[in-house]
Amino acid sequence: MQPGLTEKPTTVTNPALAPNPVKRLLSLDVVRGITIAFMIMVNNNGGPGSWRFMNHANWNGLTPTDLVFPTFVFIVGVSVVFAFHARIAKGDTRAKLAKHTIIRAIVLILFGIIVNSFPFFHLDHMRFYGVLQRIGVCYLVVGLFYLWDQRASTKWIALGFCLVGYWVLVRWVPIPGVGVPGRDVPFMDMTNNLVSWLDRALFPHHLYLYAPDHNVRDPEGLLSDLPAIGTALMGVITGIFLRSKRSVAAKTTGLAIASICSLAVGYLWSLEFPLNKNMWTSSFVLVAGGYSLALLCFAWFTIEQMNWRKGWTWPWLVFGSNAIAAYMFSELMPGILYNIHVSAGSGKHTELMVWLFTHTFAHIPDPHWAAFAYSASFTTFCFIPVWILYRRKIFLKV
Repeated sequence: MQPGLTEKPTTVTNPALAPNPVKRLLSLDVVRGITIAFMIMVNNNGGPGSWRFMNHANWNGLTPTDLVFPTFVFIVGVSVVFAFHARIAKGDTRAKLAKHTIIRAIVLILFGIIVNSFPFFHLDHMRFYGVLQRIGVCYLVVGLFYLWDQRASTKWIALGFCLVGYWVLVRWVPIPGVGVPGRDVPFMDMTNNLVSWLDRALFPHHLYLYAPDHNVRDPEGLLSDLPAIGTALMGVITGIFLRSKRSVAAKTTGLAIASICSLAVGYLWSLEFPLNKNMWTSSFVLVAGGYSLALLCFAWFTIEQMNWRKGWTWPWLVFGSNAIAAYMFSELMPGILYNIHVSAGSGKHTELMVWLFTHTFAHIPDPHWAAFAYSASFTTFCFIPVWILYRRKIFLKV
């Protein structure tokens, strides 16, 4: 019998999915909160004065900023396992869960397009790819996959297919009009690669980086969704492991070992297939996944094993409880502030955001600390609405 979620909540064909009380994983909520807070910081890093670690690598390479987005996608995978089991424990059917998964993915994609286009929504260059769009695609694929089959073995096979298949496509498939990577054009060229070629062909003048007369590339393009799904699958595999009957201490050890192994294989593979967040290379998936596992291991050890739950977890729980709302607020607010003009003296006007920076943070002598002070202040500002929602026990669900 094919494993899956039963249509009748009173009849379960897979014992692993039998309705039972599902404890909310506090450590996962904390990791989600840390991730979204750092995502807001690096997306609003204060400009050219910011430290290198607060910026993405230009192309090949890795900075802490490059780890934020894949960590969130990884968390989505882990959350799928726990959320679906919580829903089935409440009596939801397989059909209802599938419908909810599809609707939620569509809403995330639409939210992403709104974030990209706000506040003017210019159709000529409206960007259809984006952060929330990628999250929506990954959630849709791994969510429906997990509904269909809950075995860890199938997720390992799919992960291998995503990573090896993507490497084969990018390394060996000829780029139309350009040639074979590594022979006719440098392998992992910034613009002449299969990923960028496909995006330029599908969405001319609708990419993240474009010039008036031609497109360049998009860091959340279509083909690179394949390895990003691999990142989410790593999260699903982790979620399955954390729901197993192993002891809390054994799970801590397992997370630590998985982190080390993922980092080792990823860095080794990067000698052939460089770390690259823009193209979401297979080696990047493993290295970023290794660091995500390390962060989750830390949270699991401190919270679930050592029971250190008071005080330090609070701000991350507030952010993590309304992560999408926090991200949406942080992305839409700059669009508002940059389009409010105030007097700059001598009859001149400037954007409110620029005025605020000039009259506050710009007075800090060190430009690095000035940029960091702005980033931290903006993140604190974004904390206020989610804190209000948290206090009123309002949790916005897509």
